[in-house]
Amino acid sequence: MRDGLDRSISILQGERPAPMSGEGYPQDSADAGSHLSEADRTEAILHSARGQRDEVLAALGRIEANTYGRCVGCGGEIPEGRLDARPDAARCVGCQAKHARRR
Repeated sequence: MRDGLDRSISILQGERPAPMSGEGYPQDSADAGSHLSEADRTEAILHSARGQRDEVLAALGRIEANTYGRCVGCGGEIPEGRLDARPDAARCVGCQAKHARRR
């Protein structure tokens, strides 16, 4: 997962729209909106990929610490099905729901 995310991040960083010449904005306002929208979309995807990469790195750290599969919230076991679906899961479903509500 980490290697795949690293590749995706590298590709997305290479696809960032280049700065415009002159004033930094295209002449046509419709082109300006399209340019900003594309840049915003790329930045949002990059942000998400970087966050997911951080979660994968944390999971790899838990593997090294021999705590992988244990909830960081309650210390209980994370069900195998959850880990199959989200190998980077740090919390059981209950603790994840509480964590999400706090955010």
